[in-house]
Amino acid sequence: MSKSPNVIVFFTDQQRWDSTGLHGNPLDLSPNFDRLARAGTDVHYSITCQPVCGPARACLQTGLYATETGCYRNGIALPRESPTLAHYFSDAGYDTAYIGKWHLSDEAQGPVSAAQRGGYDYWLASNLLEFTSDAYDLVMYDQDGAAQKLPGYRVDAQTDAMIRYVSEHQDRPFFLFSSFIEPHHQNHRDDYPPPVGYYERYRARWMPPDLAALGGSAHQHMAGYLGMIKRLDEALGRLVDALISLDMLDDTIILFTSDHGCHFKTRNAEYKRSCHDASLRVPTMFHGGPFSGGGRLPQMVSLLDLPPTLLDAAGIPVPAQMQGRSLLPLLTGDVADWPDEVFIQISESQVGRAIRSRRWKYAVTAPDRDGWEDMDSDVYHETELYDLLADPNELHNRAGCESHRGVADVLRSRLIRRMIEAGEREPVIEPAPVVSCFGQLSVEMEEGWQ
Repeated sequence: MSKSPNVIVFFTDQQRWDSTGLHGNPLDLSPNFDRLARAGTDVHYSITCQPVCGPARACLQTGLYATETGCYRNGIALPRESPTLAHYFSDAGYDTAYIGKWHLSDEAQGPVSAAQRGGYDYWLASNLLEFTSDAYDLVMYDQDGAAQKLPGYRVDAQTDAMIRYVSEHQDRPFFLFSSFIEPHHQNHRDDYPPPVGYYERYRARWMPPDLAALGGSAHQHMAGYLGMIKRLDEALGRLVDALISLDMLDDTIILFTSDHGCHFKTRNAEYKRSCHDASLRVPTMFHGGPFSGGGRLPQMVSLLDLPPTLLDAAGIPVPAQMQGRSLLPLLTGDVADWPDEVFIQISESQVGRAIRSRRWKYAVTAPDRDGWEDMDSDVYHETELYDLLADPNELHNRAGCESHRGVADVLRSRLIRRMIEAGEREPVIEPAPVVSCFGQLSVEMEEGWQ
């Protein structure tokens, strides 16, 4: 790249990692994502640090944990003094643009005042897109707060807006963040509306193993959910086609990721806000610039690692206050001191904390705290322990098993360390009550805990 690279974030909402071919989905939903990831960098173990819409967005915009910004649940505005990606890119000479769902204002569901737009120059968005639009009725608000109805299926209409922006900004480097609502459910009818004809394509097809075992609303909603994901991938392909036609692809870095996954009412009464991979693990890839030929990263990567990575890839100094790490050293084999696990904060459904390594998932919950009213706690109880090697679908909770007590103790100390590093107080974590479990731990703790 002879000039500063353009940077585009293609951000989906509530998309599971296993909706992509790279993660074993057999339905050919994501040929464009898969192709770009194979040519670029596949962040294979990408884990959100907050499985709730607003908090995840605050983390991605600032590079800080939700407890640092105070945006620990939905409905809390991003503090106006918080520097965002838009500020950092703008200071480096970039034009900045935001298109789609914002979810970081405490104002009405529709327009967002300039003071609460996170520093973005160009604006075409809605604070709560799921409430101001429907599958074939996309309404967003421009820089003047005027409603703009965009024609077509919602994914397509938003992609059209992205392509228009790119076409009109060929002379200066730009940072474009586009936040889709798909494949999030349509709230007012608790449904997943795909494009016309796509529901029939995916009805009674493949089902993820955890959902096949646990049920929930998956059989009712999966066809629509998959149809939405298929259209998102087609939109990604259209965007890349536009970049090719404008001779801009080689000058552009693309990040594709999502805020959290979807467990279809199997782990609690709705779709996310749990410690399970169905809530936490998302598809993530980078294409272009230093990510070309990066291969598949085997390391555990947090959503918080993505903001410093974007800045680093654009040649912008990473602020010391950011709590994640740039992935660029991993591309050259420099894995020294890279954490073996990611740290997760969970709100709204609970005040919860968790860590996830390649092998283990360990989670705790504050027994006397309200997930909407309280951000943290001094006391937590062990609630979940999963051996992801033996039980990748998290169907057998080993919290309290005597056979796993040693592993739980190691993970408890690591979780406490990560909580302190994130700026939280050192908590007390009380062990789970002893329960009877079948089977014993198959490897020595010190050899297999990761």
